[in-house]
Amino acid sequence: MERWKGMLYLFGAFTLAGSSVITGSLLNGKLGAFTITAISLLLALMILIPMCFRELVRSFGRRARVNWPQLLLQAAFGMFLFRMFMLFGLSHTSAAEAGIITGATPALTVLLARLVLKEPVNRFSLTGIASTVSGIILIQGLFSQGNSFTLQHLIGNMLVLFAAASESVFNILSRRSSLRSGGPYEQPVDPAVQTTLVSAMAFLLCLVPAGFENPLRSLAGIGWEEWLALVWYGPFVTALAFVLWYAGIHRCDASTAAAFSGMMPFTALVLSVVLLRQQAGVEQWAGGLLVAAGMVLIGVNQTRTGGKRVKAVTAD
Repeated sequence: MERWKGMLYLFGAFTLAGSSVITGSLLNGKLGAFTITAISLLLALMILIPMCFRELVRSFGRRARVNWPQLLLQAAFGMFLFRMFMLFGLSHTSAAEAGIITGATPALTVLLARLVLKEPVNRFSLTGIASTVSGIILIQGLFSQGNSFTLQHLIGNMLVLFAAASESVFNILSRRSSLRSGGPYEQPVDPAVQTTLVSAMAFLLCLVPAGFENPLRSLAGIGWEEWLALVWYGPFVTALAFVLWYAGIHRCDASTAAAFSGMMPFTALVLSVVLLRQQAGVEQWAGGLLVAAGMVLIGVNQTRTGGKRVKAVTAD
């Protein structure tokens, strides 16, 4: 039951994360990248701190193990670098294309899980990842007639690819941290507490570069739609998504998280069509179905293996 709960949490986390591509596209050009990140994190913290203040106090009072260097790395890769690369990339490429490129996250995460965490990759996992990657290729429309890669999107696409790599590193760091926590004399850190601490660190990282973007002047010039986008980017895409993420990664291995990260490009594709009126063909929708099939295959594998945890990474 716990592993199914974990997969449900991961599904929700990556579905929300996929919407960040659309939100960033709506805000891009109206606010600086660091300003967007800083304000969204501030709005998230305004929700998180009152919500889990007591748990924050309890966590430090009952010997919960807080690995500060690990949390700082998670803040740097999962929030600061991911959003910086994504928002700068959206200046040079479309939201749909950016969302599609985030589909590199599953393959990168599985590769890192194998190299860093020594997690085994069996045929169910391989088939699930292959289905996800095949779906991404179809969504990209590489086999469509007349499709050609244009150099004008190269910089944007590379920046979005760096964002996907940052997300993969964050996935591995989070899983590594969860494997090291929970000793006999310590309590694991609550997901909401982890989200609050990581968000606060990422917010501090953004303050200095945001100061060079004239944030007060740019914020005064935006309308209610942009403020709604910031509110979505903060309490929902940041606070809720990361709480779900930490709850899920404590129950599932990194390969499972990799499969569910395929929801990011699929969600971005759907929202690009619905909200931004961008077009998607049969190949794109077929790719979305393959992404969903990949998640099902990974879920079946988790059931067959009993949701075993790999203990290769220990506190020694």
